[in-house]
Amino acid sequence: MSNTKIKASIIGGAGYAGGEAVRLLLNHPSVELAFVQSRSQAGKYLYEIHSDLAGETDLKFTSTFNEPVDVLFLCLSHGESKKLLSEHTFPTSIRIIDLGNDFRLGDKVNGREFIYGLPEFQREAIKKANNIANPGCFATTIQLGLLPLAKSGLLKEVHTTGITGSTGAGQKLQDATHFTWRANNISAYKTLTHQHLGEINQTLQSLQPGFIGPVNFVPWRGDFTRGIFVTSLVESELTLEEANDLFKKYYATHPFTRVSPKMIDIKQVVNTNKCLIFLEKVGSKLAIHSVTDNLLKGASGQAVQNMNLMFGFNESEGLSLKATAF
Repeated sequence: MSNTKIKASIIGGAGYAGGEAVRLLLNHPSVELAFVQSRSQAGKYLYEIHSDLAGETDLKFTSTFNEPVDVLFLCLSHGESKKLLSEHTFPTSIRIIDLGNDFRLGDKVNGREFIYGLPEFQREAIKKANNIANPGCFATTIQLGLLPLAKSGLLKEVHTTGITGSTGAGQKLQDATHFTWRANNISAYKTLTHQHLGEINQTLQSLQPGFIGPVNFVPWRGDFTRGIFVTSLVESELTLEEANDLFKKYYATHPFTRVSPKMIDIKQVVNTNKCLIFLEKVGSKLAIHSVTDNLLKGASGQAVQNMNLMFGFNESEGLSLKATAF
Protein backbone atom coordinates (compact mmCIF):
# COMPACT_ATOMS: atom_id res chain seq x y z
CA MET A 1 0.00 0.00 0.00
CA SER A 2 3.04 2.27 -0.17
CA ASN A 3 1.49 4.54 -2.83
CA THR A 4 -2.04 4.55 -1.40
CA LYS A 5 -3.45 7.52 0.52
CA ILE A 6 -5.31 6.37 3.61
CA LYS A 7 -7.96 8.09 5.72
CA ALA A 8 -7.04 8.73 9.34
CA SER A 9 -8.99 10.20 12.23
CA ILE A 10 -8.40 11.16 15.84
CA ILE A 11 -10.65 10.71 18.85
CA GLY A 12 -9.67 13.08 21.63
CA GLY A 13 -7.86 15.66 19.52
CA ALA A 14 -7.91 18.67 21.84
CA GLY A 15 -5.04 17.70 24.16
CA TYR A 16 -1.28 17.84 23.72
CA ALA A 17 -0.89 14.38 22.14
CA GLY A 18 -3.96 14.95 19.98
CA GLY A 19 -2.58 18.27 18.77
CA GLU A 20 0.74 16.68 17.82
CA ALA A 21 -1.10 13.89 15.99
CA VAL A 22 -3.11 16.50 14.05
CA ARG A 23 0.05 18.33 12.98
CA LEU A 24 1.79 15.16 11.85
CA LEU A 25 -1.18 13.73 9.95
CA LEU A 26 -2.02 17.02 8.20
CA ASN A 27 1.50 17.03 6.76
CA HIS A 28 1.83 13.30 6.06
CA PRO A 29 2.03 12.73 2.27
CA SER A 30 0.12 9.44 2.41
CA VAL A 31 -2.68 10.45 4.77
CA GLU A 32 -5.94 12.37 4.54
CA LEU A 33 -7.10 13.56 7.95
CA ALA A 34 -10.85 12.83 7.81
CA PHE A 35 -12.02 14.15 11.16
CA VAL A 36 -10.89 15.07 14.66
CA GLN A 37 -13.32 14.36 17.48
CA SER A 38 -13.51 16.17 20.82
CA ARG A 39 -16.41 16.20 23.25
CA SER A 40 -15.27 19.45 24.87
CA GLN A 41 -14.42 21.40 21.69
CA ALA A 42 -16.97 20.12 19.16
CA GLY A 43 -17.91 22.74 16.58
CA LYS A 44 -14.76 24.80 17.00
CA TYR A 45 -12.06 25.08 14.34
CA LEU A 46 -8.91 23.09 15.13
CA TYR A 47 -6.86 26.29 15.02
CA GLU A 48 -9.01 27.82 17.77
CA ILE A 49 -7.56 25.26 20.15
CA HIS A 50 -4.21 24.52 18.48
CA SER A 51 -3.38 28.09 17.48
CA ASP A 52 -0.26 27.16 15.48
CA LEU A 53 -2.56 25.50 12.90
CA ALA A 54 -3.94 28.86 11.73
CA GLY A 55 -3.97 28.85 7.94
CA GLU A 56 -3.20 25.11 7.71
CA THR A 57 -6.68 23.58 7.97
CA ASP A 58 -10.35 24.52 8.07
CA LEU A 59 -11.36 21.32 9.86
CA LYS A 60 -13.63 21.63 12.87
CA PHE A 61 -13.77 19.33 15.87
CA THR A 62 -16.68 16.91 15.59
CA SER A 63 -18.77 15.37 18.33
CA THR A 64 -19.22 12.06 16.47
CA PHE A 65 -16.89 9.45 15.00
CA ASN A 66 -18.96 7.40 12.58
CA GLU A 67 -17.22 8.31 9.32
CA PRO A 68 -15.44 5.29 7.76
CA VAL A 69 -11.65 5.54 7.96
CA ASP A 70 -8.63 3.26 7.66
CA VAL A 71 -6.97 4.08 10.97
CA LEU A 72 -8.19 5.58 14.20
CA PHE A 73 -5.91 7.27 16.74
CA LEU A 74 -7.23 7.28 20.30
CA CYS A 75 -5.74 10.22 22.23
CA LEU A 76 -7.87 9.81 25.33
CA SER A 77 -7.30 9.88 29.06
CA HIS A 78 -6.16 6.61 30.58
CA GLY A 79 -9.10 4.23 30.94
CA GLU A 80 -11.22 6.01 28.33
CA SER A 81 -10.08 3.94 25.34
CA LYS A 82 -11.18 0.66 26.89
CA LYS A 83 -14.51 2.22 27.83
CA LEU A 84 -15.02 3.57 24.29
CA LEU A 85 -14.19 0.28 22.60
CA SER A 86 -16.41 -1.63 25.03
CA GLU A 87 -19.39 0.59 24.26
CA HIS A 88 -18.85 1.20 20.53
CA THR A 89 -18.08 -1.51 17.98
CA PHE A 90 -15.91 -0.26 15.13
CA PRO A 91 -15.63 -2.29 11.90
CA THR A 92 -12.72 -4.73 12.05
CA SER A 93 -11.36 -3.09 8.89
CA ILE A 94 -10.48 0.01 10.95
CA ARG A 95 -7.06 -0.25 12.53
CA ILE A 96 -6.68 1.34 15.95
CA ILE A 97 -3.67 2.96 17.58
CA ASP A 98 -4.25 3.72 21.26
CA LEU A 99 -1.98 6.31 22.86
CA GLY A 100 -3.24 5.59 26.38
CA ASN A 101 -2.10 2.84 28.74
CA ASP A 102 -5.25 0.71 28.52
CA PHE A 103 -3.83 -2.11 26.39
CA ARG A 104 -0.07 -2.02 26.97
CA LEU A 105 -0.12 -5.09 29.18
CA GLY A 106 -2.08 -7.20 26.71
CA ASP A 107 -5.70 -6.57 27.62
CA LYS A 108 -8.32 -7.23 24.93
CA VAL A 109 -11.72 -5.68 24.21
CA ASN A 110 -14.51 -6.79 21.85
CA GLY A 111 -12.16 -9.33 20.26
CA ARG A 112 -9.48 -6.73 19.51
CA GLU A 113 -5.99 -7.81 20.48
CA PHE A 114 -3.34 -5.10 20.82
CA ILE A 115 0.35 -5.36 19.91
CA TYR A 116 2.81 -3.34 21.95
CA GLY A 117 4.01 -0.65 19.57
CA LEU A 118 7.71 -0.14 20.26
CA PRO A 119 9.23 -0.55 16.77
CA GLU A 120 12.77 -1.06 18.06
CA PHE A 121 11.46 -4.03 20.04
CA GLN A 122 9.10 -5.80 17.61
CA ARG A 123 8.85 -4.06 14.26
CA GLU A 124 7.80 -7.18 12.33
CA ALA A 125 4.88 -7.85 14.67
CA ILE A 126 3.73 -4.24 14.29
CA LYS A 127 3.69 -4.60 10.51
CA LYS A 128 1.11 -7.39 10.82
CA ALA A 129 -0.96 -5.78 13.58
CA ASN A 130 -4.49 -4.43 13.36
CA ASN A 131 -4.38 -2.76 16.78
CA ILE A 132 -1.48 -1.05 18.51
CA ALA A 133 -0.91 -0.10 22.14
CA ASN A 134 1.45 2.86 21.86
CA PRO A 135 4.14 2.83 24.60
CA GLY A 136 4.36 5.42 27.34
CA CYS A 137 6.87 8.27 27.11
CA PHE A 138 9.06 7.30 30.06
CA ALA A 139 8.71 3.63 29.07
CA THR A 140 9.97 4.37 25.56
CA THR A 141 12.96 6.38 26.73
CA ILE A 142 14.00 3.88 29.39
CA GLN A 143 13.49 0.79 27.22
CA LEU A 144 15.50 2.17 24.31
CA GLY A 145 18.41 2.48 26.71
CA LEU A 146 18.08 -1.15 27.84
CA LEU A 147 16.92 -3.23 24.85
CA PRO A 148 20.39 -4.11 23.49
CA LEU A 149 21.53 -5.45 26.86
CA ALA A 150 18.34 -7.46 27.37
CA LYS A 151 18.52 -8.89 23.85
CA SER A 152 22.02 -10.14 24.61
CA GLY A 153 21.02 -11.55 28.01
CA LEU A 154 23.29 -9.10 29.80
CA LEU A 155 20.80 -7.01 31.75
CA LYS A 156 21.05 -6.95 35.52
CA GLU A 157 19.33 -4.87 38.18
CA VAL A 158 18.62 -1.38 36.84
CA HIS A 159 18.70 1.92 38.69
CA THR A 160 17.17 4.65 36.57
CA THR A 161 16.18 8.27 37.00
CA GLY A 162 14.33 10.39 34.48
CA ILE A 163 13.14 13.97 34.25
CA THR A 164 10.19 15.06 32.10
CA GLY A 165 8.65 18.29 30.91
CA SER A 166 5.28 19.57 32.08
CA THR A 167 3.43 18.45 28.93
CA GLY A 168 3.86 14.88 30.13
CA ALA A 169 1.12 15.52 32.69
CA GLY A 170 -1.43 16.46 30.02
CA GLN A 171 -3.25 19.69 29.23
CA LYS A 172 -5.63 19.79 32.18
CA LEU A 173 -4.29 22.22 34.78
CA GLN A 174 -3.30 20.71 38.11
CA ASP A 175 -1.07 21.67 41.02
CA ALA A 176 1.96 19.85 39.61
CA THR A 177 1.76 21.64 36.23
CA HIS A 178 0.81 25.16 37.28
CA PHE A 179 3.44 27.67 36.10
CA THR A 180 3.95 29.25 39.51
CA TRP A 181 4.66 25.82 41.02
CA ARG A 182 6.64 24.29 38.17
CA ALA A 183 8.91 27.27 37.42
CA ASN A 184 12.32 27.18 39.13
CA ASN A 185 11.41 23.85 40.68
CA ILE A 186 12.20 20.13 40.40
CA SER A 187 10.45 17.36 42.30
CA ALA A 188 10.32 13.57 42.41
CA TYR A 189 7.05 11.64 42.22
CA LYS A 190 5.79 8.04 42.14
CA THR A 191 9.15 6.78 43.41
CA LEU A 192 9.59 3.10 42.40
CA THR A 193 5.85 2.85 41.60
CA HIS A 194 5.46 4.62 38.24
CA GLN A 195 2.72 3.19 35.99
CA HIS A 196 5.15 2.56 33.12
CA LEU A 197 7.11 -0.06 35.08
CA GLY A 198 4.69 -2.81 34.07
CA GLU A 199 5.23 -2.39 30.35
CA ILE A 200 8.99 -1.92 30.82
CA ASN A 201 9.35 -5.19 32.73
CA GLN A 202 7.08 -7.00 30.25
CA THR A 203 9.34 -6.05 27.33
CA LEU A 204 12.62 -6.75 29.12
CA GLN A 205 11.45 -10.17 30.32
CA SER A 206 10.29 -11.00 26.80
CA LEU A 207 13.80 -10.31 25.46
CA GLN A 208 15.63 -11.80 28.45
CA PRO A 209 13.37 -14.39 30.12
CA GLY A 210 15.74 -14.77 33.07
CA PHE A 211 15.61 -11.07 33.91
CA ILE A 212 13.94 -10.58 37.28
CA GLY A 213 14.95 -6.95 37.72
CA PRO A 214 14.07 -4.93 39.44
CA VAL A 215 13.97 -1.72 37.46
CA ASN A 216 14.32 0.87 40.21
CA PHE A 217 12.83 4.00 38.67
CA VAL A 218 12.64 7.47 40.20
CA PRO A 219 10.83 9.97 37.92
CA TRP A 220 11.28 13.73 38.24
CA ARG A 221 9.22 16.72 37.12
CA GLY A 222 11.33 19.34 35.34
CA ASP A 223 11.15 23.08 34.85
CA PHE A 224 10.58 22.89 31.06
CA THR A 225 7.68 22.04 28.78
CA ARG A 226 8.70 19.00 26.74
CA GLY A 227 11.39 16.36 26.53
CA ILE A 228 12.65 13.47 28.68
CA PHE A 229 16.19 12.79 29.91
CA VAL A 230 16.82 9.36 31.43
CA THR A 231 19.95 7.90 33.00
CA SER A 232 20.06 4.18 33.74
CA LEU A 233 22.85 2.51 35.73
CA VAL A 234 23.63 -1.21 35.42
CA GLU A 235 26.49 -3.47 36.42
CA SER A 236 28.31 -4.58 33.26
CA GLU A 237 31.44 -6.51 32.38
CA LEU A 238 31.48 -4.94 28.91
CA THR A 239 34.14 -2.40 28.08
CA LEU A 240 32.86 0.95 26.85
CA GLU A 241 33.93 0.04 23.32
CA GLU A 242 32.09 -3.29 23.50
CA ALA A 243 28.96 -1.60 24.85
CA ASN A 244 28.96 1.01 22.09
CA ASP A 245 29.41 -1.69 19.46
CA LEU A 246 26.52 -3.67 20.96
CA PHE A 247 24.18 -0.67 20.93
CA LYS A 248 25.18 0.49 17.44
CA LYS A 249 24.65 -3.01 16.03
CA TYR A 250 21.22 -3.32 17.66
CA TYR A 251 20.00 0.03 16.31
CA ALA A 252 21.73 -0.11 12.91
CA THR A 253 18.45 -0.70 11.04
CA HIS A 254 16.26 1.57 13.17
CA PRO A 255 15.97 5.08 11.70
CA PHE A 256 15.12 7.06 14.83
CA THR A 257 17.45 5.70 17.54
CA ARG A 258 21.09 6.69 17.39
CA VAL A 259 24.13 6.19 19.63
CA SER A 260 25.96 9.48 20.13
CA PRO A 261 29.76 9.80 20.50
CA LYS A 262 29.32 12.66 22.99
CA MET A 263 26.98 13.72 25.76
CA ILE A 264 23.41 14.34 24.64
CA ASP A 265 20.87 17.07 25.40
CA ILE A 266 17.09 17.33 25.34
CA LYS A 267 17.28 20.20 22.83
CA GLN A 268 18.69 17.79 20.23
CA VAL A 269 15.45 15.79 20.14
CA VAL A 270 12.62 18.20 21.01
CA ASN A 271 10.28 18.45 17.99
CA THR A 272 11.68 15.21 16.52
CA ASN A 273 10.85 11.51 16.64
CA LYS A 274 14.43 10.65 17.62
CA CYS A 275 15.96 8.93 20.60
CA LEU A 276 19.63 9.66 21.23
CA ILE A 277 21.74 7.46 23.49
CA PHE A 278 25.11 8.11 25.09
CA LEU A 279 27.11 5.55 27.09
CA GLU A 280 29.65 6.03 29.88
CA LYS A 281 31.62 3.42 31.82
CA VAL A 282 32.91 4.10 35.32
CA GLY A 283 34.41 1.09 37.06
CA SER A 284 31.91 -1.76 36.81
CA LYS A 285 28.99 0.60 36.16
CA LEU A 286 27.58 1.31 32.70
CA ALA A 287 25.66 4.59 32.56
CA ILE A 288 23.12 4.78 29.73
CA HIS A 289 21.74 8.22 28.95
CA SER A 290 18.73 8.48 26.62
CA VAL A 291 16.64 11.47 25.47
CA THR A 292 13.35 11.79 23.60
CA ASP A 293 10.55 14.28 22.99
CA ASN A 294 7.75 13.00 25.24
CA LEU A 295 5.03 14.19 22.82
CA LEU A 296 6.62 12.73 19.66
CA LYS A 297 8.78 9.63 20.10
CA GLY A 298 7.05 9.29 23.47
CA ALA A 299 3.53 9.62 22.02
CA SER A 300 2.20 10.90 18.68
CA GLY A 301 5.37 10.59 16.61
CA GLN A 302 5.76 6.96 17.59
CA ALA A 303 2.06 6.41 16.86
CA VAL A 304 2.58 7.70 13.30
CA GLN A 305 5.72 5.56 13.03
CA ASN A 306 3.56 2.56 13.96
CA MET A 307 0.94 3.59 11.39
CA ASN A 308 3.64 3.74 8.71
CA LEU A 309 4.70 0.20 9.52
CA MET A 310 1.13 -1.12 9.63
CA PHE A 311 0.26 0.29 6.19
CA GLY A 312 3.52 -0.49 4.42
CA PHE A 313 4.76 3.11 4.18
CA ASN A 314 8.37 4.06 4.70
CA GLU A 315 8.89 3.96 8.47
CA SER A 316 10.15 7.56 8.53
CA GLU A 317 7.47 9.03 6.25
CA GLY A 318 6.04 12.28 7.60
CA LEU A 319 8.50 12.27 10.50
CA SER A 320 11.51 14.16 9.11
CA LEU A 321 11.25 16.88 11.72
CA LYS A 322 13.78 19.56 12.65
CA ALA A 323 14.85 19.84 16.28
CA THR A 324 14.54 23.16 18.06
CA ALA A 325 18.21 22.99 18.97
CA PHE A 326 18.78 26.62 20.00
